[in-house]
Amino acid sequence: MRVLYLLNVSNSSQLAADSGFTFADLLAPALTDAGAEVTVASPIPVGDARVRFALTTSPSTKYRARFEPGMDALVALFRERRPEVVVANQIEAAPAIRAALLEAGVDALVAGYCHYLPFSFADTGMDTGALELDPAMNDGGLGRSVLLAFAAGLAACDRILVHSATAASWTTAAAVRSGVDLGEKLHIVPAPRDVRLVRDPADITPPEGRATGIYNHRLYAHYGTARFTGLARRLVADAPVRLTVMDLFGTRSPERVRLDPSPERHLEELATTDGVAIASDRGDRVRYRDLLAGAHFGIAPFRPGCPWSMSVIDCQAMGLPVIGPRTGWLADHIDAELLFDTDEQAVRIATRLAADPEFYLLHAKRAHASTTDLAPATVAARYLEAIR
Repeated sequence: MRVLYLLNVSNSSQLAADSGFTFADLLAPALTDAGAEVTVASPIPVGDARVRFALTTSPSTKYRARFEPGMDALVALFRERRPEVVVANQIEAAPAIRAALLEAGVDALVAGYCHYLPFSFADTGMDTGALELDPAMNDGGLGRSVLLAFAAGLAACDRILVHSATAASWTTAAAVRSGVDLGEKLHIVPAPRDVRLVRDPADITPPEGRATGIYNHRLYAHYGTARFTGLARRLVADAPVRLTVMDLFGTRSPERVRLDPSPERHLEELATTDGVAIASDRGDRVRYRDLLAGAHFGIAPFRPGCPWSMSVIDCQAMGLPVIGPRTGWLADHIDAELLFDTDEQAVRIATRLAADPEFYLLHAKRAHASTTDLAPATVAARYLEAIR
């Protein structure tokens, strides 16, 4: 099977912060091991030399990626590579991909992977809950247009892959409301865990009365960073806890800051909070592993539309219990004893993790076990089964 994987790299200067690239870097070699001939079309090749590479230019903004995927370049690429399967990493680009295949005279299956959902639902009643546009895709009121482009992408795909059951429910509900019949196209294929970030639970030592929590998510406002900042103050004040907050972006370009200055604003606020340390892995996965290994538990993001979080999986694969709000995919994936609705509940959970070794080790083992089915080879097998 000849698979052409179209990858839009949005953070080429900070690849460690680009979950889409990390996903491809882990998955493509595993697909190759499983017998597929994989070409990654991207500005940057993945790390395995067995994976073929086609140099492309990523659209310069998140909106260009959705509304201007570059038809001429797609037609030329399809004529050159003659794929049997084209993976649309940007689901909104699927109609253009379908049209480019027609123009190129190439008969290929189009598989869309919904890495990012530009919407969420306000409650768990997916049939009746209110659909909420993601504010990250609503600059200048573009959110409704992005949603419609997403629905058009669903319609243009032969296969649709999502991370989780939550994502499947939300995608199905959004498709119904847009008049798109998904039929049998939808498949749940989670992202692989990073093999470099896996630790044997037997090597984990519980905290001795004081714990370090780590928050390793993007500091955008739409990730609920203001909510996290409030919780951070409560945790360091009322629990035997210190926090490490990851600076995933470093110095961003003026264009990105102008579009959304919230990460810089939140980072400055957190940096001046006693008991909170700012850390950077500087794009080094070994340093990132060391930072995770130096913590005792993780904190999930407060993003309402969270259908998956690679950063949560990173923590859990390292045997770090993750505490999180009872919302979205987090409510289904994280152990019920570690979920909270209020800051008071979060403080109690963090305190118990710090002071109760038996409770801590139990949840360290459960966290690690929750990722065992995410080994790249296992995920690659599910991926290939979905796109056949």
